[in-house]
Amino acid sequence: MSEIPSKADEEIVLQGTPVSAGIGIAPVHVHGRGFSAPEVYAIGRDGVAEEKARFAAALAKTREQLVELRDRIAAIAGEKDSGIFEAHLMMLEDKAIVDKVEEAIESRGQNAEFALYAVAQNYLEAMRRVPDPYLRERTVDIEDVCQRVLRNFEPEESRAAEPDETHILVAYDLSPSDTAAMNRRHLLGFATELGSANSHTAILARSLGIPAVVGIEGAILQVRALTPSIIDGYSGKLILNPSAETLEHYRRLQGEKERVRDELETMRDAEVVTTDGRGIVLSANIELVDELPLVFQSGAKGVGLYRTEFLLLDGEQMPGEAQQTEIYTRMAAKLNPQPLIIRTLDAGGDKLPVEPLTEPEPNPFLGWRGIRVSIDRPAMFREQLRAILRASAHGKVAVMFPLVSGIGEIRRAKDQLKACMDELAAKDIAFDEEIEMGVMIEVPSAAVIADLIAPEVDFFSIGTNDLVQYTVAVDRVNLHVANLYRPTHPAIVRLIRQTVEAGDAHGIWTGVCGEIAGDVRLTPLLLGLGVQELSVGPHQVPRVRRAIRSLALSECSQLANEASQCALSREILDLSLEMARTHYPELID
Repeated sequence: MSEIPSKADEEIVLQGTPVSAGIGIAPVHVHGRGFSAPEVYAIGRDGVAEEKARFAAALAKTREQLVELRDRIAAIAGEKDSGIFEAHLMMLEDKAIVDKVEEAIESRGQNAEFALYAVAQNYLEAMRRVPDPYLRERTVDIEDVCQRVLRNFEPEESRAAEPDETHILVAYDLSPSDTAAMNRRHLLGFATELGSANSHTAILARSLGIPAVVGIEGAILQVRALTPSIIDGYSGKLILNPSAETLEHYRRLQGEKERVRDELETMRDAEVVTTDGRGIVLSANIELVDELPLVFQSGAKGVGLYRTEFLLLDGEQMPGEAQQTEIYTRMAAKLNPQPLIIRTLDAGGDKLPVEPLTEPEPNPFLGWRGIRVSIDRPAMFREQLRAILRASAHGKVAVMFPLVSGIGEIRRAKDQLKACMDELAAKDIAFDEEIEMGVMIEVPSAAVIADLIAPEVDFFSIGTNDLVQYTVAVDRVNLHVANLYRPTHPAIVRLIRQTVEAGDAHGIWTGVCGEIAGDVRLTPLLLGLGVQELSVGPHQVPRVRRAIRSLALSECSQLANEASQCALSREILDLSLEMARTHYPELID
C-alpha cells in the first residue's frame, strides 16, 4: 500500500518561550481542547475511498440519531426545545465542512475520524478567538456533533501499525495535574499555546526533567499529528519536519548534553561542599510517592519539601488519618536516616473536595488558602498532623506550615500540633517528641518579621515563587505582567538576606525550596546570601551539586554584598550569571 506524500514536508520552526531545558526528537501528538483526539494512523493512496465511505456512513448514522432525538424532544417538550438538534443537523450537513474533511483525508493521508477531528479543531480554535460571545458559545455544539460522529465510526478489521509510543505533545494548555500524570517514559517533551516560564506547569516540567516550550501562538492549527519534530527546551523552538542538517545538529547537541549528564552522574555520591569547605544540604522537592526512586537516583539528601496536595486532593474524598499515616510512614522509612519534610496542605479552599466554595473568591491569591484553611478546619488539620507525627516514629520527619504571615498563625498551628501530640501520647502511640517544626517564608510580612518568628520554629524554608509574586505584585502566570516577575529584584535579595540573618541569630537553618533553588545561574547569589539548604526537583540535583562544588563561598559572599547594592534586577542576575559561566559554563544553557 503506497503512502500519500506530505504536502508540508518543508522544515517549519515555531518559536515560543523555553521553560524547561532539554531536547526531544519524536513524532508529534496533538491534544486539542473540548474533546479527546481519536486514534490516528496513516492510510495508503488506495485507502482514501474506503475512508471517505466510512465518513459517509458515520454521518448517515449520526443523522438518524439526531432526527430521532429532535422528534422525541419535540413530542415531549415542544418544537422550541428540539431546535438545538435541528441546528446540529444543519452543522452535520454543512457541505463546506464535509468537503474539508474529505480533502483532509486525502491531503493528510490519515484515517477519517482523525481528519474530522483536525478540521473540527481548526473551526473551534478560530471560533474561540472571535470577540462575539454568541459565536464562541457555539463551540459546544460543534464539539457535541463531532463527538457523535466519532462514536459512530465502526472500528477497522485491520489497521496500519501504531505510531511510535514516544512522542512530543502539542496542546493548547496543560494543567499541573496533566503534567504530573504524563507517562514520562513515552513523553519526550511538550509545547503549548498558553503558559509562562513561571506557571506551575512549567515549574513541574523542570522538576520532572521534561523539555517544554510554551507560548507558541496558534500551535494546534499549524501542527499535523505524527509529523517528525524536535522540541528544543533551550531556545524555545518546536521544529516540524526537521531537515537532515537540523536533525544532525540536534542529535550532536543532544549527545553533548548527555555527556555532561553522564559526568554529573559520576558525582552522585560526592560531598556537596564548596571549594573552600562550606557544606550545603542539597535535598529534593517531590509531589508524588512514586518520585522517591528519583530522589535516591539523584543522590539528594532526603526530601526538603513533600507537597501533600496531590495526595490529599486527588479524588472526590480526602484520605483519612490511617491512609495518610501509611503513606508518610512508608516514605519516612525508605528515606531514613535522611530527612522527610512534609508540608501541610497548601491549597485554596476552592480545591477542598469535602467543602467546595459556593462562590469563587474574588482574588484567591489573597484569599482562603495555605495555613489559613488548615487553622479554620481543625478536624482536617489534626488528621494530617497526627498522621505526620505517627510517621515520625519510623524516620527523620519534620513538619512545615505554608503561607504563614505572622506569629498568631504559627502559634495556632503549634497549638494544634501540641494537642495532637497529647492525643497520641494518651493512646501510647509512638512519635518523635522532638519533631522539628518549620515555616515557609513566602509572604513579605513573614520575611520582614523573621527575627520575631525564628524563636518560634526550628527552621525556615523560603518559598521564592510566592515571595516574588507577593513582593512585586505580579501574577506569575499572567502573560501581561510575567516579564515583571523577577526573582533577582533587589527587594527579594534583601528579604532573603534578612531571613537568613534572622535564622542565624537564633541558631536555626534557612533553606530555599522555591524555583530559584534549582536555577544554577543563581546558585552563586544564594550561597553568598548565606542559604544553608537548597531543595530542588530530583532532576535538578546533579546540576546544582556540580555548581556548588565549583564555587568558593568567599567569592559568593563578595558577590552577594555587591548585589545588595544594585538597583536593578538585571544587574543582580548578570553578576550571578557571570560567576556561574566562569566556574561551570557547561551547565549554562
